[in-house]
Amino acid sequence: MTDDTFQPGEISDLECVEFLRSQELGRLAFHLLGEVHIVPINYALDSDGRIIFRTAEGSKLLAVTMNDDVAFEVDELDGERATSVVVRGRAQVLEGEAAYVADTVPLRPWLDTPKFNVVAIVPSETTGRRFQMHRPWKSMRPS
Repeated sequence: MTDDTFQPGEISDLECVEFLRSQELGRLAFHLLGEVHIVPINYALDSDGRIIFRTAEGSKLLAVTMNDDVAFEVDELDGERATSVVVRGRAQVLEGEAAYVADTVPLRPWLDTPKFNVVAIVPSETTGRRFQMHRPWKSMRPS
């Protein structure tokens, strides 16, 4: 975003989707055994605006199978500017033909481990904000 177009405050649904499409690392929050967990995941958006990620057998897969209520957050800090988008929605494990959507989006693995399970988060609510960071504490640091 250029200097003259940066506007702090809430951002539109379209801007949220554009921001999510421009990133590839976010944080997934999910419920598991009475606790809330949050983990980093790499992801991509499909043409329907769903958040698509791959996962191996383990806590993420178990969690979304037991309780599909999730939240997903992506943020970016660029100098003194920050953008944050939060998505609330339902996760669904895609199987069979439906799982091939992962092959049609720019979903690249960050770790060299097999991840055969494909999950889609269907957004029910998306909110986003941009902030101008002032960080008054910076002037309080000793030289």
